[in-house]
Parts: sequence; C-alpha cells; structure tokens
Amino acid sequence: MIIEPKVREYICTTAHPQGCAEGVRNQAEYACKQGEVKGTKKALIIGCSTGYGLASRICALENCGADTLGIMFERQANGRRTATPGWYNTAEFHHLAAEKGAYAKTINGDAFSREIKEKAIELIRKDMGKVDLVVYSLAAPRRTDAEGKTWSSCLKTTEEAFTEKSLDLRNNQITEKTVEPATEEEVLSTVKVMGGEDWADWIDALKAADVLTENAVTVAYSYIGPELTYPIYYHGTIGTAKQHLQKTMTEINQAYPDVRAVISVNKGLVTQASAAIPVVPLYFAILYKVMKKAGNHENCIQQIARLFTQKLYTPKGFQTDENGFIRMDDYELMPEIQEEVKKCWKAVTTDTVKEYCDIDGYWEDFYHMFGFRYEDIDYTQDIEAEVEIDGIV
Repeated sequence: MIIEPKVREYICTTAHPQGCAEGVRNQAEYACKQGEVKGTKKALIIGCSTGYGLASRICALENCGADTLGIMFERQANGRRTATPGWYNTAEFHHLAAEKGAYAKTINGDAFSREIKEKAIELIRKDMGKVDLVVYSLAAPRRTDAEGKTWSSCLKTTEEAFTEKSLDLRNNQITEKTVEPATEEEVLSTVKVMGGEDWADWIDALKAADVLTENAVTVAYSYIGPELTYPIYYHGTIGTAKQHLQKTMTEINQAYPDVRAVISVNKGLVTQASAAIPVVPLYFAILYKVMKKAGNHENCIQQIARLFTQKLYTPKGFQTDENGFIRMDDYELMPEIQEEVKKCWKAVTTDTVKEYCDIDGYWEDFYHMFGFRYEDIDYTQDIEAEVEIDGIV
C-alpha cells in the first residue's frame, strides 16, 4: 500500500506505520534520558494508544520499569485503508516492552463498557495480581452508559453566545466565530461523556475486585487554559465536565482512603479534537510561537516525563496546588507568557498570521500524530499496512 496523508477538514484518514513506530521510539528515548524514579511497577493505562495516555505508558516503562496493561479503541488495517495511528503506536510499544523484558498487553474495546472493565480485571488478576497506578486518559465524543443510553458531547457555551477571533486552518485566514449556548440536555450529555463518572466507575470496579494495591494512585488528565479561552472552554460545556472531574477526584479520595486520586492539569497541545474547536487553534498557534521563543514549550512526552519524574513520584510526594491539582500547565500560564499571547492575539490579522502564529509547528504536530513527519520516510514506497500486535486482547 502507498501511504500518504489524506486530510479532510481537520481529520487525517490515514496513518503511516513506520512514522508512528519512529514516534514511539523517539518518545521512549526522550523519557529514558530523564532518568529512573521510584514509581509505579504495575500500571493500568485507560486510553493508552495516543497522546497523553501513550506518553504515560512510555514513561511508566522507561522511568519506572513498570509492567503495563492498556485499554484502547483502535481499528486494524484492511485491504483498503490503514489502521488508526493508535494501533501502530501500540504495536511498537509492545515491541519496546518486549525488548526490556516488561509485561505489556492491550485490550481493544470500549473502555466505557462493563465488558471491558471485567476483561481488564480478569487480566490484572491473572497476570499482574494488582496494579498500583491507574491513568485515566480517555478522549471520546460519545459514551454508552451501563443502562445502554448513548450520550454525545458538544462544544458550546453555558451562558450567552460568544464571538471571538478564530483561525481557519484550511487557509490560515483569521475569521470570527460565534459559539451558541448549550441546552441543559447538551450540558448534561457533555458531562456524562467527559466528566468523572466513568473514572469513578473504573475505580469502583477495580476496588470491588481487589486488584488495586494499598495506596494505589489514580491520575486523570484535564485542561483549564487561560482566561482568553474561558468562555468557550472552562466556562463552556467542556469546562463543566472538567469541573465534574474535579468533584469526582474528591469523591474517590473520600470513598477510598487507601487510594490517592489526583488530576493533572496539562498544557494545551494539538489534537484532532482541538483543531475543530473555534478560537482554540488560534490560541495554540500563538502559544506555540511565544513558548518556543521563551524556550519553555513542551510536547506531549516532555510534559508527561516531567509529570512522572518531578511532580508525581518525588521524595515529598505529589506536587499539587491548593485544589489538589498537579499543574503541568505551569509554564503555559506564566504571567509573562500570557501577557505576550494577549499582545499577539490583539495584533494578529490574516496578513500577519505567520508573524504571530507558529503555523508550521501547529501542522507539524498535527501530521506527527499520524506518523507523517519524518524525513527518512519515503511516501512513494509500497509498505505493509497490516501490522499485528502480539499481546492484543
């Protein structure tokens, strides 16, 4: 199969197996250089195949020497199309773990379902005994709950309509976008998908099955962002879901004194989801430019390696703020960074997009998610797209 990037709107419909594998190797090499810490030895990563979840699985292996069980929802290749990038990422991670003599198995299915929870518990009990770390890193547009009802998330405000500058990534034009307010049903539905209910369901199930060690840690990932994006994000439907996640953290800690639940508030990074959010792509493109100039921009693996080695597993315990959050967005929200972002935001026009925005960096990260960045890959070469995973369940 000849594999080239095919982008429709904000979605890439192909993935390159060699590029994805190289990306995993590069992340592992970076994490390894950050040194070892006394941390997890047996980890469950829910949402393990891309982004922060994949980086967490890599850091659990490289920085802690951990055995890992992953949960993903990915598609294999067939004769007409490639696999999803998470499939290729996971295949390479399994190779990496095997080289290091570490246990690695992955369950492919709907992490929201009771069936997958039961399958995970069975595997943990059979192969690992108990786990001491549960990372919750799910990003999904919809969820079917235990009663069979399907909920869909939406990106809207929760107050009045909001109008602001935005960046049309198809042509690099500065436009103006209006986001309408959500109904009560839409707010509830977004909370059901992106809030903490399923995180709590996982911890309840794992505790009931007695497959968590004493003093086990569970980390969920979140994003708050700056005041600039509050109307569309933190004060919008997604923000309402993230506030529910915070409430869930407190409830888990109260229900299980021998479990430590914590939220890591991460830096804004390019994802397929963020590319489609009005306002946010322009903010990210400006932020990338400002932070790279300041020398404190972090990509996904840099952030999670810092989380594992400097914030999560330290001699003094978790490094948290007054809300009990680990703040990995600390560099992003530095006053001098945000002041510069605001100046650029006011000044940017279509004619000055490249002056104030890191457009190339934005698209580089976008294509990198699908394995399409590496100069040593020949995109005219006929390669095998059907990659098997040894250890898939």
